Amino acid sequence: MAIDSEFRTGRHVVFLMHAHLVFVTKYRHPVFTDAHLTRMEEIMREVCGDFETELEEFNGEANHVHLLVSFPPKVAVSKLVNSLKGVSSRLLRKEYEDLRFAYWRGVRLWSGSYFAGSVGGAPISVVRQYIERQAHPTV
Repeated sequence: MAIDSEFRTGRHVVFLMHAHLVFVTKYRHPVFTDAHLTRMEEIMREVCGDFETELEEFNGEANHVHLLVSFPPKVAVSKLVNSLKGVSSRLLRKEYEDLRFAYWRGVRLWSGSYFAGSVGGAPISVVRQYIERQAHPTV
């Protein structure tokens, strides 16, 4: 069986899993500049590396960021998100005084919530149809 180069492999698994993540600032306050987003991408790439995941795309605006992450089945998305938000918040507030000042007034960098959506592969209707058409073995 030939394996497409996009597929990743583990010891006993072949996989191709992606998640679209969106993090918004607390109260959607517009706090990010281009410098903040550039540094944030570096930080988030390092965190993804620690989780054996890959940050494939990153972009953002003044009050939110979007990430496209490729991850193995052993990684819990909630733990990855917790680390991405926690590490980026801590390091950005440490490195940028304007973000530190906002934090100490009681304004947190990130909202407590986030968006996570699975992406890639065939549309759900095609997968559903494929499963429905599987032939039951006859006895």
